Parts: sequence; C-alpha cells; structure tokens
Amino acid sequence: MNIKFNQFFQLLSDETRLRSLLLIQHEGELCVCELVYALSLIQPKVSRHLAALRDLGVVVDRRQGQWIYYRLHPDLPAWARQVIDTTVAEATHQEPFTNDLTVLAQMPNRPGAACCA
Repeated sequence: MNIKFNQFFQLLSDETRLRSLLLIQHEGELCVCELVYALSLIQPKVSRHLAALRDLGVVVDRRQGQWIYYRLHPDLPAWARQVIDTTVAEATHQEPFTNDLTVLAQMPNRPGAACCA
C-alpha cells in the first residue's frame, strides 16, 4: 500500500474525517449509524467522508445486511498507523473526542440490536 504523506494529512485536516477515524481506531470497527450518532451529523455527510478515507486506503468497509462497518485498513503503513495511534492517545483527554466517546457509549440500540442488525 502506497499512501502519500500529503494526501494522508490532507484527509486528516478535515474535522469530520479525523473524528471518525479516531473513533474507528478507538473502537476497532464502527457502523455508519454509530458514527452518525456519535458525531451528531447526517448520514450522507458521514458516508461521504468515510468514502474519502476508504478511497485513499486508510479504512476498509464490510457490508452486513443494509449496514456498512468501517475499520482501519489492515495494510496501513506503520507510519500512518503510528500517527493515528498517537493522536488517539492524546485525543482521549481532549474535546471533541471525549464527548464523541461519551455520546457513542450512550447510544441506544448499538449494533447487534435494532440499529444495525
């Protein structure tokens, strides 16, 4: 996988993509519905940003019924994974990430229940 530095950091410069990516890394895998809920954004906006991350090879998706789940690409270069891991470690003490985690934890009907089953 050959991700260019400038493209990677340009993607992360957008707050929605950064917040989505940090939540995905923290949780391991998230459904679009979980990101919509945690970020308090509309589904088309979240999906558009996830598509940009997928198109560059930062995340991969899988479909389960009508729902799409995202996780970090398993072949993500070590330098990119290190940037994400370091950012998650620092973000766990800062807004808006702490709020995003709190909201996600309070989401009713998370996957496996009515939301995404």
